Amino acid sequence: MRYFDTSFLVPLVLPEPTSEPIAGFFHDLSGDRLAVSHWTRVEFASLLARQVRTGGLNADKARDAATQFESMIRHSFASLLPNMEDYDLAKHFLERFETGLRAGDALHLAIAHNHGAEVIYSLDKQMIAAAGVLDLPASTGIPLPGYDEP
Repeated sequence: MRYFDTSFLVPLVLPEPTSEPIAGFFHDLSGDRLAVSHWTRVEFASLLARQVRTGGLNADKARDAATQFESMIRHSFASLLPNMEDYDLAKHFLERFETGLRAGDALHLAIAHNHGAEVIYSLDKQMIAAAGVLDLPASTGIPLPGYDEP
Protein backbone atom coordinates (compact mmCIF):
# COMPACT_ATOMS: atom_id res chain seq x y z
CA MET A 1 0.00 0.00 0.00
CA ARG A 2 1.16 3.52 -0.81
CA TYR A 3 0.20 6.16 1.73
CA PHE A 4 -0.17 9.85 0.80
CA ASP A 5 -0.13 12.77 3.19
CA THR A 6 -2.07 15.93 2.52
CA SER A 7 0.83 17.92 1.06
CA PHE A 8 1.17 15.42 -1.77
CA LEU A 9 -2.50 15.67 -2.74
CA VAL A 10 -3.12 19.42 -2.50
CA PRO A 11 -1.45 20.13 -5.89
CA LEU A 12 -4.00 17.87 -7.57
CA VAL A 13 -6.78 20.26 -6.50
CA LEU A 14 -5.14 23.66 -6.03
CA PRO A 15 -2.64 25.03 -8.56
CA GLU A 16 0.94 24.86 -7.26
CA PRO A 17 4.35 24.59 -8.91
CA THR A 18 4.27 20.83 -8.23
CA SER A 19 0.80 20.26 -9.75
CA GLU A 20 2.02 18.99 -13.11
CA PRO A 21 4.72 16.64 -11.74
CA ILE A 22 2.28 15.26 -9.14
CA ALA A 23 -0.37 14.63 -11.82
CA GLY A 24 2.28 12.86 -13.91
CA PHE A 25 3.30 10.78 -10.90
CA PHE A 26 -0.26 9.52 -10.42
CA HIS A 27 -0.70 8.92 -14.15
CA ASP A 28 2.32 6.59 -14.10
CA LEU A 29 1.23 4.58 -11.03
CA SER A 30 0.40 0.94 -11.47
CA GLY A 31 -2.59 -0.71 -9.82
CA ASP A 32 -1.09 -0.46 -6.34
CA ARG A 33 -3.42 0.22 -3.44
CA LEU A 34 -3.42 3.93 -2.64
CA ALA A 35 -4.37 5.14 0.82
CA VAL A 36 -4.91 8.26 2.87
CA SER A 37 -6.32 8.68 6.34
CA HIS A 38 -9.39 10.50 7.53
CA TRP A 39 -6.90 12.92 9.10
CA THR A 40 -5.97 13.96 5.54
CA ARG A 41 -9.52 15.18 5.02
CA VAL A 42 -9.32 17.29 8.20
CA GLU A 43 -5.97 18.79 7.18
CA PHE A 44 -7.28 19.68 3.72
CA ALA A 45 -10.36 21.36 5.24
CA SER A 46 -8.05 23.29 7.57
CA LEU A 47 -5.91 24.43 4.64
CA LEU A 48 -8.99 25.68 2.80
CA ALA A 49 -10.29 27.48 5.88
CA ARG A 50 -6.93 29.19 6.33
CA GLN A 51 -6.89 30.19 2.63
CA VAL A 52 -10.35 31.75 2.98
CA ARG A 53 -9.37 33.56 6.22
CA THR A 54 -6.24 35.02 4.64
CA GLY A 55 -7.89 35.93 1.33
CA GLY A 56 -6.06 33.35 -0.78
CA LEU A 57 -9.37 31.77 -1.85
CA ASN A 58 -12.94 32.94 -1.76
CA ALA A 59 -15.52 30.73 -0.07
CA ASP A 60 -17.06 29.48 -3.33
CA LYS A 61 -13.69 28.35 -4.72
CA ALA A 62 -12.86 26.72 -1.39
CA ARG A 63 -16.16 24.81 -1.44
CA ASP A 64 -15.45 23.69 -5.02
CA ALA A 65 -11.96 22.55 -4.00
CA ALA A 66 -13.40 20.65 -1.01
CA THR A 67 -15.91 18.87 -3.25
CA GLN A 68 -13.20 17.98 -5.77
CA PHE A 69 -10.89 16.71 -3.01
CA GLU A 70 -13.60 14.55 -1.43
CA SER A 71 -14.52 13.08 -4.81
CA MET A 72 -10.88 12.29 -5.54
CA ILE A 73 -10.45 10.60 -2.15
CA ARG A 74 -13.67 8.60 -2.48
CA HIS A 75 -12.87 7.32 -5.99
CA SER A 76 -9.11 6.80 -5.88
CA PHE A 77 -7.98 6.04 -2.33
CA ALA A 78 -8.68 3.73 0.56
CA SER A 79 -9.38 5.97 3.53
CA LEU A 80 -7.89 4.70 6.79
CA LEU A 81 -9.59 5.56 10.06
CA PRO A 82 -7.09 6.40 12.81
CA ASN A 83 -7.42 4.18 15.88
CA MET A 84 -6.02 4.15 19.41
CA GLU A 85 -2.83 2.37 18.30
CA ASP A 86 -2.22 5.09 15.72
CA TYR A 87 -2.57 7.85 18.32
CA ASP A 88 -0.32 5.96 20.75
CA LEU A 89 2.37 5.49 18.11
CA ALA A 90 2.08 9.15 17.04
CA LYS A 91 2.66 10.14 20.68
CA HIS A 92 5.68 7.86 20.80
CA PHE A 93 7.03 9.42 17.59
CA LEU A 94 6.56 12.92 19.06
CA GLU A 95 8.54 11.86 22.13
CA ARG A 96 11.47 11.23 19.81
CA PHE A 97 12.35 14.92 20.03
CA GLU A 98 15.16 14.68 17.50
CA THR A 99 12.57 14.14 14.76
CA GLY A 100 11.16 17.67 15.05
CA LEU A 101 7.73 16.24 14.20
CA ARG A 102 4.49 18.15 14.49
CA ALA A 103 1.40 16.33 15.76
CA GLY A 104 -0.33 15.98 12.38
CA ASP A 105 2.77 14.61 10.69
CA ALA A 106 3.37 12.15 13.53
CA LEU A 107 -0.20 10.93 13.11
CA HIS A 108 0.29 10.47 9.35
CA LEU A 109 3.46 8.45 9.95
CA ALA A 110 1.84 6.33 12.65
CA ILE A 111 -1.23 5.53 10.55
CA ALA A 112 0.90 4.64 7.54
CA HIS A 113 3.22 2.46 9.62
CA ASN A 114 0.46 0.66 11.51
CA HIS A 115 -1.42 -0.11 8.30
CA GLY A 116 1.62 -1.52 6.52
CA ALA A 117 2.48 1.22 4.06
CA GLU A 118 5.31 0.24 1.75
CA VAL A 119 6.03 3.93 1.16
CA ILE A 120 4.76 7.24 2.52
CA TYR A 121 4.60 10.11 0.03
CA SER A 122 4.88 13.70 1.21
CA LEU A 123 6.21 17.01 -0.05
CA ASP A 124 7.02 18.00 3.55
CA LYS A 125 10.81 17.81 3.80
CA GLN A 126 10.76 17.85 7.61
CA MET A 127 8.31 14.95 7.69
CA ILE A 128 10.47 12.95 5.30
CA ALA A 129 13.57 13.65 7.39
CA ALA A 130 11.69 12.57 10.54
CA ALA A 131 10.55 9.39 8.79
CA GLY A 132 14.22 8.65 8.07
CA VAL A 133 15.10 9.02 11.75
CA LEU A 134 12.23 6.65 12.57
CA ASP A 135 13.34 4.21 9.85
CA LEU A 136 10.09 4.61 7.93
CA PRO A 137 9.97 4.52 4.11
CA ALA A 138 9.11 8.06 2.96
CA SER A 139 9.66 9.86 -0.31
CA THR A 140 8.76 13.04 -2.17
CA GLY A 141 7.85 10.85 -5.13
CA ILE A 142 8.91 13.62 -7.51
CA PRO A 143 12.10 15.67 -7.77
CA LEU A 144 11.90 18.86 -5.71
CA PRO A 145 14.23 21.68 -6.75
CA GLY A 146 17.06 22.10 -4.27
CA TYR A 147 16.17 18.99 -2.28
CA ASP A 148 17.93 15.65 -2.23
CA GLU A 149 16.11 12.97 -0.29
CA PRO A 150 17.93 11.55 2.72
